[in-house]
Amino acid sequence: MTRISILYASTEGNTQSFVDKLKTIAESNGDQLEARMIGDETEYANETTPYVAIVPTYLTGGTGTGPDVVENFTNALGEYIEFGRNSHYLKGVIGSGNRNFNVQFNLTALRYADKFKVPMLFAYELRGSQFDAVKAYNIMKPLFGG
Repeated sequence: MTRISILYASTEGNTQSFVDKLKTIAESNGDQLEARMIGDETEYANETTPYVAIVPTYLTGGTGTGPDVVENFTNALGEYIEFGRNSHYLKGVIGSGNRNFNVQFNLTALRYADKFKVPMLFAYELRGSQFDAVKAYNIMKPLFGG
């Protein structure tokens, strides 16, 4: 049995829906997926085991990807990863967004991957499909020894 750990942000329920799909897939494969949502009310803790971050894209300002584009709603997850040595255990980022926003699709996850020097593992649209969840699971599992 492989134990997969995820930290995620979800404001509209789309990321939560995707995490629920991942949990079902992990269980059907005899694995355990532990997921914790990180929000403004989350108390900082020191992570001691590897994890993957799943982050949606919510932006304001600007017309593309420049410095005038500001992250909304996901800052608590980024700050949590920055706390102590938590970024040391981050193995990669999975992101979501709406493809209607063109170059801003998945921008938050791309920024996290760059900032924390980890791979951008996978991107999906909105709630993600079952197929997306299977792909993401198969990408994540080897990171946890499976």
